[in-house]
Amino acid sequence: TTGATSNLDSSTTDESMEDNPDGGCHIYRYGYYRNSISVVEGILEVNIIQMTSIQMTESQAENALVDFVVTCQGSLPTDVCTVVSDPTCQVSKSMVCDPIIVTDECLLTVRRAFEEPGTYCINITLGDDTSQALASALISVNGGKST
Repeated sequence: TTGATSNLDSSTTDESMEDNPDGGCHIYRYGYYRNSISVVEGILEVNIIQMTSIQMTESQAENALVDFVVTCQGSLPTDVCTVVSDPTCQVSKSMVCDPIIVTDECLLTVRRAFEEPGTYCINITLGDDTSQALASALISVNGGKST
């Protein structure tokens, strides 16, 4: 163990180093230090408030389209990602990410296509430079209709 004393802002600062059994080294510093901290609110909450199946003609019936209306609290997101998984939310089938521009209020519509009928787990993630928030839903797609 070594010790050093120095003056910083007219207060005494002590520093000691100690060897650890794992081969690492920890430094302990005691005294007064000055730094700045930026508090970032981040995206606090995401909610899927509505899911609407888009009606398609017979010739367009290859993919079922579903609109998800999403709201959030906190800072405004800059991107949205949607992960479509199996009903247990364990096996991912597809992932789509898009940049978004949200102005005043966090309310957006995310449209996604489903290639075949079935039950899917949907994870919608909203993110910005400092945070992410997730909402999940289970959706049943039956041909061109969803529930």
